[in-house]
Amino acid sequence: MLAHAGTARHAYNWGLATCISEYKETKKRPSAITLHKRLIAEVKSENTWYYEVSKCAPQQALRDLDRAFKNFLTIPKRGFPNFKKKGKKDSFYLEGSIKIIQGNYIKLPRIGIVKTYEILPSVPVKNVTISKRADNWYISFKYDLESVSNSPPKKRGVLGVDLGINTLATCSDGTTYPNVKAYKQAQKQLSRYHSRVNKKEPGSKNRLKAIKRLSKLHKKVADIRADTLHKLTTWASFKPQHHSDRSMTMSVEC
Repeated sequence: MLAHAGTARHAYNWGLATCISEYKETKKRPSAITLHKRLIAEVKSENTWYYEVSKCAPQQALRDLDRAFKNFLTIPKRGFPNFKKKGKKDSFYLEGSIKIIQGNYIKLPRIGIVKTYEILPSVPVKNVTISKRADNWYISFKYDLESVSNSPPKKRGVLGVDLGINTLATCSDGTTYPNVKAYKQAQKQLSRYHSRVNKKEPGSKNRLKAIKRLSKLHKKVADIRADTLHKLTTWASFKPQHHSDRSMTMSVEC
């Protein structure tokens, strides 16, 4: 998986460097298809390790680069694409002979059978995105889900929401939700972990261990924030069946 992520990152950075240099000379940017043809002719012939991973990883990386340029040109406040760094948001894309085996196993092209921590649904999968957060790998894919109930949850009417700092949300019906302030609660521990990373010798195994510990804590803070927002938006979108559901949806382990 690290080899796939590294190949995708190399293709992305090569494509970005090529686009910058081409634009300086011709004032035109090559498309993802043109970049892929040049990648095969120029890069793969010199870097044989490209053939050790699935061809989907570098192909999708160039598509992502093309979309990043389009977003930069069409969406306000979208910055210019940046070069990717090793160990930050490592991810790659796969498609082809993907099959979910009974329970928590999935077969991936060029990687083989992988065990997951959660039970997977028995559905056909066309493609997957695999990403690394802290020291864990995550796999995501889309599939069609049939509704098990004939009566979908009723959508809530118009609801005004005022976002704040001390109180995360104050709703027009009088409901208030406190801000979990996950970063503030973990700030002392984050400072301590940052200090440990700085004290370790660059390139040493102990520094890598300290970085992993720090990454896990950052991930925990991000997960708490995401969980709180998901529960709030779900409650605001649909009518709860019981009044007690409001407090249950906002319960967060810290």
